[in-house]
Amino acid sequence: MNHQLIDNEEAKQYEFHIEGQTPRIEYIKTKDKIYLTHTEIPKGLEGKGIGTALVKQALDDVKKKDLTLVPLCPFVALFIKRHPEYKALVLKGINIA
Repeated sequence: MNHQLIDNEEAKQYEFHIEGQTPRIEYIKTKDKIYLTHTEIPKGLEGKGIGTALVKQALDDVKKKDLTLVPLCPFVALFIKRHPEYKALVLKGINIA
């Protein structure tokens, strides 16, 4: 399952378009940091790995853009905990328990 990540800067969110629905991760961007604040997967798309795919692609984009990540969303923080290769993106001093 490969969905196209869209960085919707106007809406301040990363999103997929699936079956007329929009799973998304809301963010706040500053010059060199990105705060991932909230992940939302529409009912009916839950439990299909879409949230995980969305977080992975969003983090890959953060890495590509060389931004420092502040994961305020618990779902994103849990993903990073399970995939420590993404810890290098996180702002120094933030502990993901």
